[in-house]
Amino acid sequence: SSGINAEYGVPNELWRLYGFYASVMTFKLATMFAFTAYHRITKKVFTNPEDAAKHGGSVDRDNESVERTRRAHLNDMENIIPFLVLALLYITTGPSYTLALWHFRVFAVARFTHTICYLNALPRSAFLFGLLVNISMGVQCIMHYM
Repeated sequence: SSGINAEYGVPNELWRLYGFYASVMTFKLATMFAFTAYHRITKKVFTNPEDAAKHGGSVDRDNESVERTRRAHLNDMENIIPFLVLALLYITTGPSYTLALWHFRVFAVARFTHTICYLNALPRSAFLFGLLVNISMGVQCIMHYM
């Protein structure tokens, strides 16, 4: 139903939209460690001596593929965590469903595109689209609550 959540005054459709995109982005963030682990195990390079000994590998904190994946994960943390907070605040400002949808959709596509490009050493201008979405929502929230 498209009723209003009386406690916060946010239409249910915006809660569902936020819930969907917050879930997708959180799942993406939470699974990036698996890519790092995959590269560590397949390359047999580890950060800790005990892990290297357990898996028959060596300690190497500078392996390019492992470090590239780890940096992509860190970049996700730097961008997705602010998105989750800003998007939650943003839906309380009364945006139209369509405007909120496009903010969230552009952010999600930008983050997935950025990760694919980063892992494959391709140009990463998609990062800017996600950043612009966060800036847009942040500015709108500040102006609304000022």
